[in-house]
Amino acid sequence: MPEVEHELHQCDAAVTLAFSVLGKRWNGMIVSSLGGDPSTFVALRRAVAGISDTVLSDRLAELADAGLVARTVDAGPPVTVSYALTESGRGLLPILDQLGAWASLNLERPTR
Repeated sequence: MPEVEHELHQCDAAVTLAFSVLGKRWNGMIVSSLGGDPSTFVALRRAVAGISDTVLSDRLAELADAGLVARTVDAGPPVTVSYALTESGRGLLPILDQLGAWASLNLERPTR
């Protein structure tokens, strides 16, 4: 049988950039968890099951550097820190919802 060559679609630079942030483990789940009101670190750790404090701290810093999450410090007393999505971060929510709906229809959940 002759080998058929197909021309591959070149990955768009913008898609590559998006996945450089969202493709990191936990980032999509953190953004999704921040879809409601601002949240504290402890509440986020509970919302994103399985993430360590160190990784959550690193990912929140990366998401803030990418302009998707804003960190707010309230001098208190007591001092509190909260995290919320920026306008750019909120723009991801419909996309993450669509991705979740697609995954529910097309991907099998791993069995334990």
